[in-house]
Amino acid sequence: MDYRLKTMDYRPLTIQQIASLTGHRASIYTLVQGDLPSEFLSGGGDGWVVHWDLANTEKAKVLAKVEGNIFSLLYVPEKQLLLAGNMYGGLHWISLDKKQDLRNIAHHKNGIYDIRYVNNHIYTAGGDGKLSKWESEAMRPIETFQLTAESLRSLAYNEAQQEWAVGASDNAIYLLDNDLNIKKRIENAHENSVFTVKYSPDGKYLLSGSRDAHLKVWDIANDFKLKSAQPAHWFTVNDIVYHPEGHLFATASRDKTIKIWAADTFKLLKVIDTARNGCHINSVNKLLWTAHENTLISCSDDRTIMLWHVA
Repeated sequence: MDYRLKTMDYRPLTIQQIASLTGHRASIYTLVQGDLPSEFLSGGGDGWVVHWDLANTEKAKVLAKVEGNIFSLLYVPEKQLLLAGNMYGGLHWISLDKKQDLRNIAHHKNGIYDIRYVNNHIYTAGGDGKLSKWESEAMRPIETFQLTAESLRSLAYNEAQQEWAVGASDNAIYLLDNDLNIKKRIENAHENSVFTVKYSPDGKYLLSGSRDAHLKVWDIANDFKLKSAQPAHWFTVNDIVYHPEGHLFATASRDKTIKIWAADTFKLLKVIDTARNGCHINSVNKLLWTAHENTLISCSDDRTIMLWHVA
């Protein structure tokens, strides 16, 4: 797919809520893609991992139950491997084809906030400020790097640049090479914890959102010079996700709203809120924009998952 962004004449967007899904018994913190574009998984404070199918939302299925709040999920389809990071820093390894728990490893402290799969290795970001690299087959950590004394909140990988971005609660963004050596540290990237980092699909920009409620755009080719900064929400920006075609992106916030932005200009196009759209009544924690009819999926502290059509 060609991700080169072109200046577009954006017509007014229309937002339609397709469904509001219930079943979790506590806050829902994380969403990941399933085997098919129509399938996704959710994890939350009840310790459940739930499988959903957009083609039949009434048939949800609990795939796994783990101890403690699930803060992060990773699903590796080719291995039928599911990983869940909990509030205590434990990493649960679950085989979906064998339908069994493989291992539960208490590795980090104070939670695992993000998990990524790159080049056949697993990477975990911990509340102890450590970034760990794991062997996916042996299910064991190979290397662990102490980046900061504060929590690591988000991981992003730029395949073209062979580079990692890490958002941290010390207000900094760390740029690492493939060996996890620090190439650059953007000090005071935000005025508070950096909750989310996301590379643009064309690889030109790094976007970041923070507890300071600001959205910032960093120019990669210009040594991560700040290109744009704006107050995006009233409270914490919890997540950033791109449309499958790359021309839009969405942000989720503790202010109970979702906002849609133009990827080429970084201008706000639409606000999805409770009053006008029947949005969540508590913090919106995570987003997933699937290729299945371009459905935008959101989850919240209100224990619901909402499906949105953005036209």
